[in-house]
Amino acid sequence: MLARGGGRETHAIITVDDASRNFKEQLENVEQAYLHLIEDEGERMHPVFKRWFLSDSANQAGLLPESDCAVSVVEQAPLNLTKIALWVWLIEDARPERQPDGSYSIIHGDYMHIMEAGCCRPGIGPYASTYDIFSSTELRLRSIGGSLLENCVRTWLFVQNVDVNYSGVVNGRNSAFEEFGLTPETRFIASTGIGGRHHDKNVAVQMDSYSVKGLCEGQMRQINAPAYLNPTCEYGVAFERATSIDYGDRRHLFISGTASIDNRGRVVWEGDVRRQTERMWTNVEALLREAECEWEDVGQILVYLRDPADYAVVSAMFADRFPDTPYVILLAPVCRPGWLIEMECMAMKPIESGYADF
Repeated sequence: MLARGGGRETHAIITVDDASRNFKEQLENVEQAYLHLIEDEGERMHPVFKRWFLSDSANQAGLLPESDCAVSVVEQAPLNLTKIALWVWLIEDARPERQPDGSYSIIHGDYMHIMEAGCCRPGIGPYASTYDIFSSTELRLRSIGGSLLENCVRTWLFVQNVDVNYSGVVNGRNSAFEEFGLTPETRFIASTGIGGRHHDKNVAVQMDSYSVKGLCEGQMRQINAPAYLNPTCEYGVAFERATSIDYGDRRHLFISGTASIDNRGRVVWEGDVRRQTERMWTNVEALLREAECEWEDVGQILVYLRDPADYAVVSAMFADRFPDTPYVILLAPVCRPGWLIEMECMAMKPIESGYADF
């Protein structure tokens, strides 16, 4: 949590302990914990983004409560064998306003934050869906004087049957980026591309995004850790390893989905989830270090596993290393079969700079 010039912000991940309860009972437990969180944080703290993780979205998504902020819903089962988990991002004095196109905007200080959740195109293949979703986000940002290149900070792409459909997603994103000026010479966007289902079986891919309007030149920076990770364009994809934004009072760092990979793009420690977890941590630590952040600055961690049989090993490792950091371990195949595990995170660090406060 931060509490300087631009106000407080915090992340929370709410999980369920009792797997024997039915979905409605587990949902009620999560909602009660969320209400306690809001009471503890105070009436000035408001949710700006939520993501529900479900074990069976086709039967569960329709039972979720309405909300006054952008809400993402994805089938990525919590691997403690429960049915539901929730990630929520709270910011002091931030009041999301729903736009006619379904996105949410938050005016906070000198900045406009734009949140999109669950953007999808039912019945269309992964290439066309991805291209069209990014094109729509570009048009949405242009309508307020922005663009993907100038303003989009973070995306999440959830791909049904990722082993089959991911190549179409990559090609659709590459085509959109080429058209809108996102290249290795300009910049890409921090991103996670991961297995995940929409409640509609006809949706091949859905996207969440986060953009910021009002940034000055140089305020957003790409973080690469080239001694540990290679540029993604070397193996045909287009995303940044991490992106940082400096405000007058804090630094935000968005670390993309990161796996056990070396600086030549090769999978490291194939078949060994323990060693892959350790290498993944090494890579994330290198990204944190380049952004002058530490593990203590991390506000939340999402962990993705391909094989649920690896949960016991990975859960013990994370519990030992991150006892005080909110995290959840989810069933979600990574985009390359050789990667058994992937993680993403967001860090927040107090700084002083010449930019306007958050």
